[in-house]
Amino acid sequence: MRRQDIRNIAIIAHVDHGKTTLVDALLRQSGQFRESQLQGDCILDSNDLERERGITILAKNIAVHYKGVKVNIIDTPGHSDFGGEVERVLRMADGALILVDAFEGPKPQTRFVLTKALEVGLKPIIVVNKIDRIDCRPEDVVLETVHLIEELGHADSLDVPYIFASGRAGYASHDPLARSGTILPLLDMVLEHIPGPVANVEEPFQMMVTSLTWSDYVGRIVVGRINNGRVKPGMKVAILKKGGVQVTSTIEKVELFDKLGKVEAEVAEAGDIVALTGLGDSEIGDTITDTAAPIALPRTEVDEPTLSMVFTINSSPLTGRSGGKYLTSRHLRERLAKELQSNVALRVDDGDTKDIFRVSGRGLLHLSILIETMRREGFEISVGKPEVIRKQVDGKWHEPFEILEVDVPSTDVGTVIEVVSQRKGQMTEMTAGVGTHSHLVFEIPARGLIGLRTRLLNATKGEAVIHHRFDSYRPIEGEIPRRKNGVLVSQDVGKATAYALFKLQERSELFVGPGTEIYEGMVVGENSRDNDLVVNPVREKKLTNMRASGSDENVILAPPRDMSLEMALEYIEADEYVEVTPQAIRLRKIWLKETDRKKSNRSAS
Repeated sequence: MRRQDIRNIAIIAHVDHGKTTLVDALLRQSGQFRESQLQGDCILDSNDLERERGITILAKNIAVHYKGVKVNIIDTPGHSDFGGEVERVLRMADGALILVDAFEGPKPQTRFVLTKALEVGLKPIIVVNKIDRIDCRPEDVVLETVHLIEELGHADSLDVPYIFASGRAGYASHDPLARSGTILPLLDMVLEHIPGPVANVEEPFQMMVTSLTWSDYVGRIVVGRINNGRVKPGMKVAILKKGGVQVTSTIEKVELFDKLGKVEAEVAEAGDIVALTGLGDSEIGDTITDTAAPIALPRTEVDEPTLSMVFTINSSPLTGRSGGKYLTSRHLRERLAKELQSNVALRVDDGDTKDIFRVSGRGLLHLSILIETMRREGFEISVGKPEVIRKQVDGKWHEPFEILEVDVPSTDVGTVIEVVSQRKGQMTEMTAGVGTHSHLVFEIPARGLIGLRTRLLNATKGEAVIHHRFDSYRPIEGEIPRRKNGVLVSQDVGKATAYALFKLQERSELFVGPGTEIYEGMVVGENSRDNDLVVNPVREKKLTNMRASGSDENVILAPPRDMSLEMALEYIEADEYVEVTPQAIRLRKIWLKETDRKKSNRSAS
């Protein structure tokens, strides 16, 4: 039997195609909230990093009631770096709203999330969003999306229902020319085309752990969809862990998702998405079952990481002076172990020493979000250069390749091809886009993408729109050019002086300004040549009592280059670290003393 009083749907889309904004419209027009409860935009993006970056990082669960039916809505991330979030939460849904921009059409991440949705058998509905754009082409986008669904092997691609909408204006319609109305036709379509969940209520209780949250009051909270049976507070259950391990526990509280929060329930049945407390030993992928019939569900398998970097403690002379509270390897180990419980796409391995950990993830954004989160929690760490994960296939080393798509003004096409070709990218497609833009598609090694975004934006004056997704492992390509310029490395300790920096900026671009705390081995600028240069940025002008007219120079300093965390990670080479603290991001050499660096270089050669 299928329950007709519930619909479980996921909203999937490419980055910035309007998922969270569409959910805002559904919440505002559901009639279940006071105006004061729904302040601002992107209501579900409650995380500070999500609001700052304008992207969804963590999947969210909410529920609205419409025509007597409870609609559980799962808002998912659009970026492929957070594919682990998408892969696990899609198992809770029966259908998916495929959100596509009415101008851009399907993009690389659209293909990625749609592939995952079809793999778990979700019923798709195409929602062409942003039809109020002046340059929209909604009917063409519908055809492109249908062709993509057909290409991915969906048997009934021509029968996939579709609707046109504007999440920001708050309306949906079957007419692509509509410019007013309500969002309710979308909910009508969900009730009509998305099936209710299969409900084997009389079977023994069975549920997979899909996500974990934490409360300071009740501890670990387990979230998942009930596959079979019923669950009540006080019920004894078996937790079936990886490797066949079985643990018995007792459920303390059962909560159902309702509106923007959760409500306590006396009983929950098959098809419900629930949050259970009291299951302290559970992990994502575990099966929670009746003790009388402990049958495990197939564990969620997520794609393997493709990028890794070294995490270690902050060993610079400024340790603890930039607002950090957690400075030791014990703190770092415990924090990474905690992250592994909820971040299923992450891997952590021990390094060469007890202070070093090799952390692997889906991409640079995936890892940089973790670093930024730890930084805001009060951690001080040093991280090394990102490296792709290679593996052997049939006795030969292979590396990950990605599909890179670039939309760029036609006048800059040659520049983009040249920059990408230098990083072993091969163009597979070039089409004339809308207006004066061209659409370029490349196959490129994943290591060629490190630092590429900054180069392309600089080369195209910020005009390039860049997206990429993992494609496959292939035999290793040749060497990729390293950073062209060397760096300026401090040989002294103190505060940078305007006098010293003024002398240095003649041959370099500086990363620090006057008054900045400097230590030996810290990177303070980029050299104009390809070699590293040891300099003294704290040197002061010698004072005498002799003065002559015109002998003193007018010190004018150019603003230092301000690097974000991602830019710093892309910039460093293998012998450098990014020092990340709550108050500052610094670049440094792994070996702080010049004699140690020379000794290391001799050993390497």
